[in-house]
Amino acid sequence: MRSVNKYFLLYFLQMKLIEKQVANKLLRVKAVKLQPRNPFIWASGWKSPIYCDNRKTLSYPQIRTYIKTQIARLILENYPDVEVIAGVATGAIAQAALVADELGLPLIYVRPTPKDHGLENLIEGDLRPRQKVVVIEDLISTGGSSLKAVEAIRNDGSEVLGMIAIFSYNFPVAEEKFRAAKVKLTSLCNYNAVLTEALATHYITEDDMETLKEWRMDPAAWKGE
Repeated sequence: MRSVNKYFLLYFLQMKLIEKQVANKLLRVKAVKLQPRNPFIWASGWKSPIYCDNRKTLSYPQIRTYIKTQIARLILENYPDVEVIAGVATGAIAQAALVADELGLPLIYVRPTPKDHGLENLIEGDLRPRQKVVVIEDLISTGGSSLKAVEAIRNDGSEVLGMIAIFSYNFPVAEEKFRAAKVKLTSLCNYNAVLTEALATHYITEDDMETLKEWRMDPAAWKGE
């Protein structure tokens, strides 16, 4: 029992270190931007003091390699039976390709909607029935588009072992959707980790922190300052 508890403690501490390191890297290359006084407008229409574009990490070889290595490690530790890596289009395709190459596994990617011409594929690549798949996502917000990819893979007759994302806002609505869909989600980094690192590196102030926490409590209703 003690050895089991020690394992989980070490795993927890390791994940906390990774969260901090990834948060630092995302902030450093402006893959994550925090603007509590000049909020962004998301495609959903939400006002937001944060904007995340993890595709920026692809332009930095050391950072993309670090992210690839950490995702690959998590897959080997948690899903040793994996047979296929899937990327969610379009943001996660490149990172999924890097991970698939690292692990020597086949790659597929899942479109948000079927192609409107040719074979009208929803899933690109060769996926055989009953194969075991780990899905790679770059960003989890409400979880809707990510879980559509899971549904497409399941409908095709394959098994989704879990999903690994670079960043998650940890919105309760997303967590509930993943529970309902019975999908295990692991994220390298999350909203709280970014705020903690941003404060520690003087990217934001204590006043900014309060605004950012306020937004996180009810992002749909947040109006900004």
